Amino acid sequence: MGPMMPPPPGMRGPMHLGGPRGFLTEEEKKKQPQITKGLILRILGYLKPYRWHFLLVFAALVISAVLGLFPSVVTGRIVDTIISDSRSMALLLRLVVLAFVILAASQIISVLEQYINSWISQKIIYDMRNEMYDHLQRMPHSFFTNEKQGDIITRMNSDINGVSTVISGMLTSIVSNILTVGVSVFYLFYTDWRLAIVGLVVLPLMIIPTRNVSRRRWTLAGEAQEKHDELNQQINETLSVSGSMLVKLFTKEKTEYENFKKLNDEATKITIRERRAGSWFHVMLGMFIQIAPLLIYFAGGFLIIGGFDSGLTVGDITIVVALVNRLYQPVRSLLDLQVDFIRSLALFSRIFEYLDRSCEIENPENPLMPDLSDSSVEFCDVKFSYEPTKEILRGISFNVPNGKMYAIVGTSGAGKSTVIGLIPRLYDTVSGCVRVAGTDVRQFDLSYLRKNIGIVTQDTYLFNGTIMENLLYAKPEATLAEIENACRVANIYDFINGLPQKFDTVVGNRGLKLSGGEKQRVSIARVVLKNPKILILDEATSSLDSVSESLIQSALNNIMQGRTSIVIAHRLSTVIAADRIMLLENGKITETGTHDELLGESEGYRRLYETQFRKVIDYENSKKMPQKP
Repeated sequence: MGPMMPPPPGMRGPMHLGGPRGFLTEEEKKKQPQITKGLILRILGYLKPYRWHFLLVFAALVISAVLGLFPSVVTGRIVDTIISDSRSMALLLRLVVLAFVILAASQIISVLEQYINSWISQKIIYDMRNEMYDHLQRMPHSFFTNEKQGDIITRMNSDINGVSTVISGMLTSIVSNILTVGVSVFYLFYTDWRLAIVGLVVLPLMIIPTRNVSRRRWTLAGEAQEKHDELNQQINETLSVSGSMLVKLFTKEKTEYENFKKLNDEATKITIRERRAGSWFHVMLGMFIQIAPLLIYFAGGFLIIGGFDSGLTVGDITIVVALVNRLYQPVRSLLDLQVDFIRSLALFSRIFEYLDRSCEIENPENPLMPDLSDSSVEFCDVKFSYEPTKEILRGISFNVPNGKMYAIVGTSGAGKSTVIGLIPRLYDTVSGCVRVAGTDVRQFDLSYLRKNIGIVTQDTYLFNGTIMENLLYAKPEATLAEIENACRVANIYDFINGLPQKFDTVVGNRGLKLSGGEKQRVSIARVVLKNPKILILDEATSSLDSVSESLIQSALNNIMQGRTSIVIAHRLSTVIAADRIMLLENGKITETGTHDELLGESEGYRRLYETQFRKVIDYENSKKMPQKP
C-alpha cells in the first residue's frame, strides 16, 4: 500500500490553523464596504491597461493546473509498472524522466507567471502611488491640518502596497485554486467515479474541524492581544521618564505592581487557553490525515479484491489519494474567499476615499497673471470659518498699499494666521474677497500667485538635506553668486562659510542640527532667492533670543525694502516699525493706526501693549541693567 500521505501543504505547524487570514475582526465586520458595480468597475479600471499581461498570467495558470496533475498520474503509473508482471525497466525509466520533465516545465511556467504577475502588480502600484501623490499635493492646506499625518502615510504606503498582495496574491490565487479544483475533480472522476466520491466525502472531514478550531483560536488570540495591549500601555505609561517619576512622587509603586500582576495573569491564562485549543485537534487532524487515504485504499481494495472492477489498478488508487490530498489547500483557500474579497475591497475603498476628496482650491478655467508692479493687498468684507458653526473672521476689510509694511496684532486665537493664509490661497474665503494688485486671488493662476508671495514663519521647516539643497528649493537655477548674495542679505553667509562643509552641510531632520536663529536665517535666505513681490512674516522672531532676533530683524528689514509686507509680530520693535498697525479682535479689525496713535486712542491696543509687549520690554531692560557685584 505504500507509506501514508504526509500532511497537505499548509498543514505543518500551528501557524496555519487559523489566525487573522480566514476570519474578519469585529471592526472589519462593522466597516465592510458596500459592494457596488461602480466600485468593481473602478478597480478593474486599474487592471485594464495590463489586460494582455493578465491573459498571459491566466494562460500560465491553466497550463500549470494541467501540468500539476501529471506528478500524481505518473506516480500511479510508476506503481503499476513496479507491481505488474512485466516490470519493464525501460518503461519505469521513461516514466521517471517524464516526471522530471513535467516538473521542470511546471517550475519554469510558475516562475514566468510569478514574474509577469509581480510586474503587473508593481506597475499598478506605481500608477496608484503617482495618482495619490499628485492628488494629495493639490489638496487644500486644511486637509493636512485636519488629517493625521500617520493616516496620510498609511494610505500612501501600506494601503497602496497592499494592492500588490491583492493583485499578485488574491486575484491569481482565486483563478489558480478554481482551476486546480476543477482539473483535479475532473480527473478524479475520470480515473474512477466511485473512489472520487469517497475522496470528496472525506475532504470535509479534514477541512471543517480545521476551520472550527481556527475560529476558536482566532477569538482567543484576539482576547490575548487586547490584554497584551493593556500590558504595553501600562509599561509605556509607568516606566517612562515622566510616568515613573509620577509613580514615585505619589508612592503608587505597589498599586501599579498589583495592576500589572493582574493584567499579566489574565493575559497568561488566555494565551494558555489559546495554545491548548489546538492541542487535541492536532491529534484528531493527524488521525484524519491518515484515515482519509486508508478509506480510499480500503474502497479501492474492496473493488479489486471483490472482483467488482477488473480494470481498477493500485496505481489508480494512488492517483486518487494524491489528487484528494491536492484538493485540500485550494478548497480551504476558496472557503476564505469572502474574507479575502471583503478585505481587498476595504483596501481599495480606503484609497478611493482619499482620491475622492475634492480639491477645493484649484486654478480657475481662465487663470490670470496680472502685472504685479503694484502689489497692493486688499481684504473686502472677508468672512471665513474652518467649521460651519465657528466663524473665525467676521467681515475683515483693509488695504495694504504697494511697498508698505502693515502689522497685525492681537491675542492668540484672534485669527491673525488665518488672515495671511488667505492671501496665497491656502484657504478660500467663505464670503468677501482678497485682492492682489486689484485682482481677486481666486482668478489668479495659482502657481503664479504663490511664486510672488514669500512667507517666513516662526516654525521654520528645512528638509533633511544640505544647506545648498534647501536654498535651491526656492530657485533651482540660482547661481552661486545669487545664493551667496541671498545669504548675506539674511545675515547667514559668515556662519555658513565658517562651517567645515560650508553649503554642503547637512542640516538634519527639520533642520535640527541648526539653532532656531540659524534655521530662521536660512529660511529668510530661501525667501530672498525667491524674490517675491509680497512678503508675509508670521511671528518670525517671537521665540528667539535677543542676538538671533537682532540678526534676523536686520535681515528682514533688508528684504522688506520696496516690498508690500504684512507682519504678525509679538516683538514691539517690529510693530513700531510698521507703517500701520491693525488690531484684530474676535475676528474683526477693531482699530488701525500707528503705534503712538493706537497707544493713545485704543483701549484694546493699550491692553495688548501692557499684557504682551510690556513684559518683553521689561525683560529686555532687565538684561541691560548692570549686575550688582
